[in-house]
Amino acid sequence: MSATSGIEKLQGTWEYVDGERFDDYMKEIGVGFALRQSAKLVKPKLIISQNGDRWGLKSESSLKSAAYEFTPGTEFDETRLDGENIKSTIRFENDKWVHTMRDKNGKESTVTRWVDDQGQQQIEMKAGNVTARRWYKRAE
Repeated sequence: MSATSGIEKLQGTWEYVDGERFDDYMKEIGVGFALRQSAKLVKPKLIISQNGDRWGLKSESSLKSAAYEFTPGTEFDETRLDGENIKSTIRFENDKWVHTMRDKNGKESTVTRWVDDQGQQQIEMKAGNVTARRWYKRAE
């Protein structure tokens, strides 16, 4: 059994497998119809890296790519893929990556990432009364 923490297991390249209620989540956080329709067709690749106390996440797809770097527990400015500027804080709690986002109107959403017992990255997204999920497998 590896001594790697749950957070460290998130490092690497991940390929999209499937998801549920993602459109509902995007609608809840205010993403417009046209972009939601496009996003349904995209199967992004995620790249998670660490450099000292800084972490990075890069999302790459045929539609749009984005990246951010952060120090855990420190608020930072982020631009969502739909162009919305938000305030974000990412904390590592119980082997999970908990990303809390707040838009200009104060609306919060949370994205939690972890690696499950089968080695897949699970992502749970919550906003208002909506909970969506996506999951990824490690790229070969």
